[in-house]
Amino acid sequence: MTSTYGLHVPSDEGIFALKAQVMSEPDIERALKRIAYEVIERNKGSQGLVVVGLATGGVKVAEKLCGTLGEISSPKPDFGQLGIAPYRDDVHLRPIPIEEVTSIQVDIDSRTVLLVDDVISTGRTVRAALAALNDFGRPTSVQLAVLIDRGHRELPIKPDYVGKNLPTSREEYVEVTDAGVAILEKVLA
Repeated sequence: MTSTYGLHVPSDEGIFALKAQVMSEPDIERALKRIAYEVIERNKGSQGLVVVGLATGGVKVAEKLCGTLGEISSPKPDFGQLGIAPYRDDVHLRPIPIEEVTSIQVDIDSRTVLLVDDVISTGRTVRAALAALNDFGRPTSVQLAVLIDRGHRELPIKPDYVGKNLPTSREEYVEVTDAGVAILEKVLA
């Protein structure tokens, strides 16, 4: 997969070109700060919170959100990342990415886990993440934060915290990078 808002090839789905840039880096920072305040308000602080980024796209977003939470509340939440490929219901349709790593170094029993992903669409990634999370314990509650919600839900899953609702067609692709968020459209199948 290549990226940088030019031609983009997500796996074998086709070639995509930039349609529109919808968020800049400062926009992402503002959205994450707003989410952080919402998380702190809902949970009455950051005590007992574990931020878990979903591999691969959610890890960077989760790291930034965890840092922001630590800046505005004490203590800084524990952090982990969760690879969900073996738990996906489409594992027979696509190869398991090698780069997915799971690293949760804290006990999540009786804690609040904040799952973080960059983009939510069908909800299948979150379903897989919930199944994977069960291997690490039984949290008191699990909350979901996403930078982008593009709709197209196939499962009854709704994020608790959303940076931006971004309605897109199924033929479009949403790309999140350090530079911002862009909508890409298919130019070649």
